[in-house]
Amino acid sequence: MVEDIVRAYGYLCIGSRFRRIGERLQADTQEIISELGVAIQVGQYPFLATLDRSSPLAIGELAEAVGITQPGATRTLAQLVELGLVEMRASDEDQRRKLVSLTTAGQALVDHSKQQVWPRIEAAVREICADLTGPLLGQLDGIEDRLAAMSLCRRAQNNAEEKP
Repeated sequence: MVEDIVRAYGYLCIGSRFRRIGERLQADTQEIISELGVAIQVGQYPFLATLDRSSPLAIGELAEAVGITQPGATRTLAQLVELGLVEMRASDEDQRRKLVSLTTAGQALVDHSKQQVWPRIEAAVREICADLTGPLLGQLDGIEDRLAAMSLCRRAQNNAEEKP
């Protein structure tokens, strides 16, 4: 078996370690939302959640809230507009400034997600992280080991099956 060099180098490769864990969690989350019939990409959810909390917002404000660049936010928002989940309109104060808000379909998706999707994902991630203690690298080991033992998707299925 080949040595896991990212794990072996510890703090030197911590950025790669976080990215690897994040990619695994996002892939499993995408599988969960697809199985639940939601036809968006996992990376689009933070935009919908942000707009659910604070709407309307300018594109730059959304980018800042989600923690990505404005061009990245613009691309994602164009996809959400195409799906009919958000709408953009010019600001009354400055016609160059675009304000983004949820459409009725977007709000319905968020409401459905709050009830059926997000709780499953949160419970599965909570299960993975439940009793992690100690140094950060040990906690990352625990997260990766637990994901290797059982995917986030399978954990979400198990949690859903346990609820009446």
